[in-house]
Amino acid sequence: MTKPQETQSSGIFASVLDQPYLLLVLAPLFWGGNVVAAKLVVGEIDPFLLLACRCVLATAFIMPFAFANLRRDWAVVRRTWPVLMAFGIVGYALFNAFLYVGLKFTTAVNSAIEQASLPMLILGANFIVFRVRPKVIQIVGVILAIFGVILTATHGDPARLLTMDINIGDAFVILACLAYTAYTLGLRFRPQVHIMSFMAVSFFGAASAAVIMLALFGGGLGQVATLAHASPTVWAVIAYVAIFPSMFSQVAYARGVELVGPNRAAPSHNLIPVFGTLGSVVILGESLQPYHFLAAAIIIAGIVLAEWAARRGVAA
Repeated sequence: MTKPQETQSSGIFASVLDQPYLLLVLAPLFWGGNVVAAKLVVGEIDPFLLLACRCVLATAFIMPFAFANLRRDWAVVRRTWPVLMAFGIVGYALFNAFLYVGLKFTTAVNSAIEQASLPMLILGANFIVFRVRPKVIQIVGVILAIFGVILTATHGDPARLLTMDINIGDAFVILACLAYTAYTLGLRFRPQVHIMSFMAVSFFGAASAAVIMLALFGGGLGQVATLAHASPTVWAVIAYVAIFPSMFSQVAYARGVELVGPNRAAPSHNLIPVFGTLGSVVILGESLQPYHFLAAAIIIAGIVLAEWAARRGVAA
């Protein structure tokens, strides 16, 4: 691991940037809050309008900070911009489009628990696509995680799967997880540019896709005019999703990885569903059902088995 760069500024912000484990808690806290924030305004703002606002504002927010790096990386960016934009379209726009639409029909608790399966979905997809051979215990972990998702999506009755009686909202959240899995697998082909250049161009791709989706599926671009009558809650949610999950989480996680390395930072992703679930109960007043506890326990068991196998080198 390369030696992390020392921060040049002083004060609270610089102090936070030197606290890796605080950063690795803040990042999943903001990401988990994305579910809670979006659910908070269901019925008040169209999900595609929320997505467009988030992506456009996040792009505008990051561009001034990324400009210097974009100039240095311009030769690579000009050659690979379709690939860079595709990352944003799949990982940011499609993921959040499926997630926000799904939240119209399912609870934020369900969504948070289903997202807990992401590490296992990524592990399974790596095996299917790239033939990265998992260990036996890791395979067991993937199976457990998938069963946990099925238990959540069928609201505690897996037999409903036989008749395809699945809540449409949960189905959209699962599609969101698959979109993010594809994005993660694609990162091995990320063009070699500075992280800020990558984020700026991929955010621009996400913003372009979000505006197109608003025009096609969200009632048209005229929906933007409805923001003139939006409640303070809607504006607060727009500001939150545009800044905290989009920008601050990315910076916090990238800095955390720089300080402690990717292997020690990766498990922090498991906090996303924890914060999402806690926020759903505390802020939204959603209730936890027995199948939620069972599904969460199954998924956590799968993650723990996979992590243990990866760290201990259990033979296949």
